[in-house]
Amino acid sequence: MPQQPLAPPRLIAHRGLSARAPENTLAAVRAAHEAGCHWVELDVQLLGDGTPVIWHDRDVSRCSNGRGRLVDLDIARAGQLDAGGWFAAEFAGEPMATLERMLTLIDELALGLNLELKVNRGRDPETLVERALPPLLEALPAERLIVSSFNASALAHARRQAPAERLPLGALFERVPRDWAARCAAIDAYSVHADWRRLRAPRAHDIVQSGHALLCYTANDPAAFATRWEWGVHGVISDDPSRFAVHRAHHPA
Repeated sequence: MPQQPLAPPRLIAHRGLSARAPENTLAAVRAAHEAGCHWVELDVQLLGDGTPVIWHDRDVSRCSNGRGRLVDLDIARAGQLDAGGWFAAEFAGEPMATLERMLTLIDELALGLNLELKVNRGRDPETLVERALPPLLEALPAERLIVSSFNASALAHARRQAPAERLPLGALFERVPRDWAARCAAIDAYSVHADWRRLRAPRAHDIVQSGHALLCYTANDPAAFATRWEWGVHGVISDDPSRFAVHRAHHPA
């Protein structure tokens, strides 16, 4: 049975409070904190010069005023992008956040962080781990940290850098595979992160009974999600966790 270095977070703001602010930005994390969220989920990957930044996509076109692949940018060029105006005029001029700057903010706000190692096509998972993990481990204690990824190589390399009691790892799946337990054992995983729409009750029960934390993404309808709590799911990653808090207040278990 895996060790439990922290109580599983129940509500996690997806890419910050992305329903109300531009995703994966400092503004989105501030908004999450102002809304009473205690945990945020963010993505990290590398610019072409090796700088870790908080970003989801392979390129910058969807969430900035720029064009091109992340791998073709250095920090100077990335710093010129507007990563907020696409969302709303009030966020115009919001910068792309470096991991360093984001960790400073998260520590100031005393938030928990689920950091996803985002390994987009053509990128090296081990290099990402080696660049992102040291500042992360220096900034946050184990009880305020989960590192997750869809990429098995990234998770395996992360585990080689730190033991389970220092670095809780989460195995991310779209549909949880039959060999999920073996995959989790290989990295001494703390948690399983599953697409809530593809999760089934028997698999959820098996995961919970195994002692792993079970988190579901990305749910925004508390009523539709309600049965998952009955299955033993520990936490939900949502664009707006306040919807779940309000629903729970009106529909207590």
